[in-house]
Amino acid sequence: MFSMACKTQIVPFFFSITIHFFLLLIIDSASSQQILTIESRSNPAASEDCNNRWIHIRNLPSRFNLDLLTNCSEYPVFDDFCPYLANHGLGQKTHARSRSWYRTDPLLLELIFHRRILEYPCLTNDPGVANAIFLPYYAAIDSLRYLYGPDVNSSSQHGMDLFEFLQSDEPGIWERHMGHDHFLVMARPAWDFSQPLSNDPPIWGTSFLELPEFYNLTALVPEGRPWPLQEHAVPYPTSFHPQNLSYFQAWIQRVKRSRRTSLILFAGGGGIGSAPNIRRSIRNECDNSTINSNISSSFNIIQSNVLHSKLCHIVDCSNGICEHDPIRYMKPMLQATFCLQPPGDTPTRRSTFDAITAGCIPVFFEESSAKTQYGWHLPADKFAEFSVFIPKEEVVFKGLKILDVLMGIPRSEVRRMRQSVIELIPRVMYRRHGSSLGLRSKTDAFDIAIDGALQTIRDKLGNMLEH
Repeated sequence: MFSMACKTQIVPFFFSITIHFFLLLIIDSASSQQILTIESRSNPAASEDCNNRWIHIRNLPSRFNLDLLTNCSEYPVFDDFCPYLANHGLGQKTHARSRSWYRTDPLLLELIFHRRILEYPCLTNDPGVANAIFLPYYAAIDSLRYLYGPDVNSSSQHGMDLFEFLQSDEPGIWERHMGHDHFLVMARPAWDFSQPLSNDPPIWGTSFLELPEFYNLTALVPEGRPWPLQEHAVPYPTSFHPQNLSYFQAWIQRVKRSRRTSLILFAGGGGIGSAPNIRRSIRNECDNSTINSNISSSFNIIQSNVLHSKLCHIVDCSNGICEHDPIRYMKPMLQATFCLQPPGDTPTRRSTFDAITAGCIPVFFEESSAKTQYGWHLPADKFAEFSVFIPKEEVVFKGLKILDVLMGIPRSEVRRMRQSVIELIPRVMYRRHGSSLGLRSKTDAFDIAIDGALQTIRDKLGNMLEH
């Protein structure tokens, strides 16, 4: 009895001490890295490559970022994200010998982005010469107290503390362009920050993006609204974060060599209710294809000169069981030709980027799932080269069979599409911080997001001058 009582007291205390020690390491490492990087890169004559690319990282009090991580276990209705803080937000490795794979939580994109921007080669400690100002504010993590915590009825206040700080501490930085040159990362869909200020009582979400104080801000989010005002969509982080070029190239070779034994794969949950929707249609069609395959005298299905041992494979990811366990779905994705990306609670899915990483051709059912979202990373005019689009209404209400559409694509076209998907892999991955110089030659999702933010800010400032 005594030993059990001691255990229940010691384990939470030890875990708390471990988390706080870990956060101190983050703070010390990040601070020293930032000082060294800024001092070494802040000379405008250092490199012509930095022309119009200088970024100043706003010095925010730790209550706006690192302190928020100490509350990682305080939102039981949401989740305990303490286990995923390791490796500066990449999470723990999937197994001890893993070289590139981590149990990454998408919520920690803000921490991942913060760590990566400390390595950006064009940082300046002089906001007066900066082309853009980065706010290292963990907006999505801070929003948890309004979405799931004690401040649920005060969601219109989300962001006001930050704005008051920006107005009181070196106000000239904000006032120089009235926030048009500022940007930040918000690791939740823009819908979660778009509750109208007039909602009383609040329904869902905070009102950060509805505050007039932040109308001029540029926000990088994993999913934007159809009418992008302040936000631009960037890829969800996957679990693949290589640290050098050889690890990256080894993965690419594995993707190219992988035998695609399943025609289509759906990794996800939902679709088990009686209401008609695209996920239910997918499950019904997949179940029927399995029955027909078992009845067939030959289990191997030959279509378009391609041999598949399965027409349809479902990886059930209900209740979030796949979210931090990429082993569950990455191997099936490596073995599939097409990966279905039906919308869920919102149009976009992290699975889209998992599929691309596995060289699996994504199949979309709404244009807002990717085509109208990730213009920086997935050019809209090239979607037909690397993906398939099937309108969900045609499937759910008109009986169009997904299998018929995909089986009708010639083998040569499938081969070209897969090659296009593989070429996209570096554009949607976030390489590990501290990666090798060789790997840094590959433009990744972070690099593209930074370039996109800088161009957006240049366009906004240019419009201001014209008017």
